[in-house]
Amino acid sequence: MQSGAIRPIPNMLPRKLLNEEHEAFRDTVRKFYEKEVVPNIARYEQQQHVDRDLWNKAGELGLLCTTISEAYGGSGVDRLYSMILIEEQAYAMDSATGFSLHSDIVANYISNFGNEQQKQSWLPKMASGACVTAIAMTEPGTGSDLQAVRTSAVLDGDDYVINGSKIFITNGYLCDMAIVVCKTGNNEKGSANLSLIMVEAGRAGFSKGKPLNKIGMKGQDTCELFFDNVRVPKENLLGMEGMGFMMLMKELAWERMLVAIICQAGAEAAFAHTVQYTKDRKAFGKSISSFQNTRFKLAELRTEIDFCRAYLDRCMELQLSESLGVDAAAAAKYKISEMFSKVVDECLQLHGGYGYMLEYPIARAYIDNRANRIYAGTNEIMKELISRSL
Repeated sequence: MQSGAIRPIPNMLPRKLLNEEHEAFRDTVRKFYEKEVVPNIARYEQQQHVDRDLWNKAGELGLLCTTISEAYGGSGVDRLYSMILIEEQAYAMDSATGFSLHSDIVANYISNFGNEQQKQSWLPKMASGACVTAIAMTEPGTGSDLQAVRTSAVLDGDDYVINGSKIFITNGYLCDMAIVVCKTGNNEKGSANLSLIMVEAGRAGFSKGKPLNKIGMKGQDTCELFFDNVRVPKENLLGMEGMGFMMLMKELAWERMLVAIICQAGAEAAFAHTVQYTKDRKAFGKSISSFQNTRFKLAELRTEIDFCRAYLDRCMELQLSESLGVDAAAAAKYKISEMFSKVVDECLQLHGGYGYMLEYPIARAYIDNRANRIYAGTNEIMKELISRSL
């Protein structure tokens, strides 16, 4: 049996994005996952969320909110550091930690659209791990259609009164604060009705369901959130009322890139495990890797993985210069998540019967991967976004 993190097989075309400082940071992240996460994955899956103090440990090492300004507790670095964090999570074959949503989605909403008081109140706590956050978008029955949101926030004096529910919320069970997508108006143009409101977990009427029982990603904290006349001061409004949809659209492209990154690295990890397995496993007196079918199949997968890596790294270059198009991000999410699905399926086949056993990393990768073609907008939505640019 193979377990734990594995280093990916070097790409046929050397990567040029990263320097020595990036690799030093990668070493810190890798050691964190090897020490704190990998030995506990089975327990996280059983309890359906990571330990709360894992967030504090990540914060102590400077692994949370790295791109946020140093003035607010971050490291002020570029998004290549976010990419490294996600890659190392995938190489560890960990689907439990929800750091990227907290650090690269929620923190960016506050950093980009929050006022000074909101930044000072939330970002340092988020960077240290003292505060775990979530973004509450999806509702039962709405799926990817954000303009159909029904959770309402009605202004009553100096407070918003929130009613409704959200589902499939990553970090929801442990969250200390959630940015909630609410309907605050009745404009015929649905997008003009949405606002983002920060809701602390301890407020009366705010409750959480038990972690949802998923077919994969069992260790990831995912639950329903319920709002029953939750009173929140109007100072908790992020940005301006009615600007929620615009803010969501600004960050969704990067969220889709995060999915593409974890799928790319996940495919590289699954491939590396499989290459090693085919070398070790014997059939008919020789290693599986010596059969032409195995060699040709691995060559096919290697080529697809490397082609996607080249596209993804180019997208990251454009992301760093703030010139990445919505269509390109959608294409990365769509194509690379589809590629990952193909890779894990073919790699499981090369494992034979052992590939169906959950103690083998490839089996867990097979079931954990499936959600990547659904969240951050389904792949059908990605095709729609790409088609609009034609």
